Amino acid sequence: MTAKTIMDSAQIKRAVTRMSHEILEKHKGSDNIVLLGIKTRGEHLALRIQERIEEIEGVKLPAGTIDISGYRDDRPEDVKADNAVAVDSDFTNKSVVIVDDVLETGRTIRAAIDAILNTARPTTISLAILVDRGHRELPIRPDYIGKNIPTSKTEKVSVKVEEIDGETSVTIF
Repeated sequence: MTAKTIMDSAQIKRAVTRMSHEILEKHKGSDNIVLLGIKTRGEHLALRIQERIEEIEGVKLPAGTIDISGYRDDRPEDVKADNAVAVDSDFTNKSVVIVDDVLETGRTIRAAIDAILNTARPTTISLAILVDRGHRELPIRPDYIGKNIPTSKTEKVSVKVEEIDGETSVTIF
């Protein structure tokens, strides 16, 4: 299995910066935005976006995590979904930005939306993805994309973040 690095640490940093600016542009500033990262790598990317927006705007956005395990459509219905969304502020009537590392079928994002709507009623929900690799099974489209990487279904995309993996990169196998 050959591996090819698609994005290095510097490219990921630039993508996060660009996505942060796009989020601020679309929302006309930083008012009423809440960032929710999907566990595990999405939460670290959400924190990077939070830090970058704080550098740009001087405002620290509320950020939290979403654990979608209780909302997956391939799990038994008896899985507990309590406390799936962890955030320090109420996001009712706020603009929620879901952040994740890789978008493929869309099923993880559907589960995240279910978890959010089970917890509160935001004004809008948008999606920030570091890597969009295609192969959608559901009609889900990201609003903010770090990089589009067309792949075959047999290829694997691996996102690494410093906080978990000791390095930051995107590799395709």
